[in-house]
Formats: sequence, structure tokens, C-alpha cells
Amino acid sequence: MDALKMMNEAVNYIENHLTETVDFDEAARVACCSRYHFQRMFSFLAGVTLSEYIRRRRLTLAAFELENEDTKIINIAMKYGYHSPDSFARAFQSQHGVTPTEARRKGTSLKAFPRMTFQLSVKGGTEMNYRIEEKAAFHVVGKKKKVNLIYQGVNPEIAEFTRSISDRTFNQIGSLSDQDPTGLLSVSANFTEDRSKKGQLDYYLAAATTKQAPENLERLDIPALTWAVFTVEGPFPDALQDVWGRIFSEWFPSSDYELTDGPEILWNEEDAEEGSTVKSEIWIPVAKK
Repeated sequence: MDALKMMNEAVNYIENHLTETVDFDEAARVACCSRYHFQRMFSFLAGVTLSEYIRRRRLTLAAFELENEDTKIINIAMKYGYHSPDSFARAFQSQHGVTPTEARRKGTSLKAFPRMTFQLSVKGGTEMNYRIEEKAAFHVVGKKKKVNLIYQGVNPEIAEFTRSISDRTFNQIGSLSDQDPTGLLSVSANFTEDRSKKGQLDYYLAAATTKQAPENLERLDIPALTWAVFTVEGPFPDALQDVWGRIFSEWFPSSDYELTDGPEILWNEEDAEEGSTVKSEIWIPVAKK
């Protein structure tokens, strides 16, 4: 509850500075968390990045002023951070579908992006099973591909990537595993700021190991971190995606931890096929608030 209250205080700060430079570090300070945690939590909860939210809010307010005031278009553009009429017109038309000049005509349809408010949604008190683990620095070795972020259903890019890897390479990766989490891992790293539908990440099929990476495989170094490890059992991938979403929307706001910079790791007890019941662990890097 307090975490959501502080997120809303940060939104208040943003709203009060839409005609100025919005300091992301200050917004995070108001939210009482790191900038990394704030930007990613905001993106996950809001469905848009912090930068995109600010852009849409500024263009919404600009549209109100164009409709209701006689201020010159260039002055409105400058007020909301655009240094030329052309850049303002392109951004405005991208959001509203009309030019700033057309927006001044009576009856023109415009799009309003309302102010964001975060609220706690109570859905029945379903338990979440987790443990906190401290782990020294280690690395994972395997195959890597940059993919788009998908929150529902099987990610087709990951499915195609997995099919492209030979059994020989799978066995090679599996033979490297010599520490927890053991076996073949799905490792998601280097998320773009946008963790919504347009977000991307580096996806590894890899093993946690102390061994050197063979020439045909890639290595990702992971520093010493604290991990929140969530146990999931249910139909693949729906149960996983449900818990992953609840980690950000329910667990973080009610815990004493925040997300920290690092990869997210998925371990499955066995090969996962769509619809099959699978026991899994989700490893999320965290830090005490």
C-alpha cells in the first residue's frame, strides 16, 4: 500500500513538471526507490514507459490548449519541450491523427491520455511461494537471441529460436551446468526501458557454470546478487506469466525489496510444452529498500 502511495507521489511530481525537465532520479527519490526499479515498475504497471507517458501527457495538455486558447502554436510547442514547429507537428499528429492547426477547428476529434493513478487490486489473496537467496558472482553460457517481449502465450520468436538449436548443442549446454540453478535455463537480460508490447530483451538458453564458454556459445557474467526465487506449478506458460505479472503488481508493492539491475532467470523441472503442467522457478534480482 505504501509503495503504491509513493508511486502516486512520484506521478504527482511528474505531472507538476510536464512543462519543465522531468528529473527521473528525483521521481525515483520521491517514490523511495532506485531509478532502475522505478522506471521498470512504472513501465510494467502502466503498460508504457516513463518517457512515453510523459510524451503522451504533454501532447494531451497541448491539445487542450490548442482547443481552448489563442496562444501561438510555436509557443505551445516550446512550452511542452519541442524546439521547432515541425517536430511538434510530427509528434502531435502521431498521437492525435491531426496537425496542431487542424486541432483548432471546432469538432476535430482528439485523443486524451489521462493522468495515471496506481491502485491496489484485491483478487482473492492467492499465495505466492518464494524464498530469498544470496548468490556469489557467476556466469551462464549458451545461445543468445534478441527478441520482443511477449506477456501472454508462447513467444513465437523464442519458440523458433529454440527449434533452431540442435540436440547436440542442447546436450553441450546441459553438460556445462555445475551450480544452482541447475540444468537448462531461460535467461532474460538487457531489457529495454519499455517492458510493454514494444520492449525487447536478450534471451539466452544457457547453463549456470564455472566452466569456460566454448567458441560456439556466448557467456553472460552475472554479479553477486540477492535473488527472490518464486516457485510455480501449473499449465505452461499461463501459470508462469500469471506469477511473473503478480511479482510486479502485488509482491514488489507489498515487500521490503525492489528490483535491481540484473537478468531474470527461469528454471523448469522438465521440458515445457504448451498446456503441460510444469514445476518452475523464477529468479528475480532484488535489493532491500
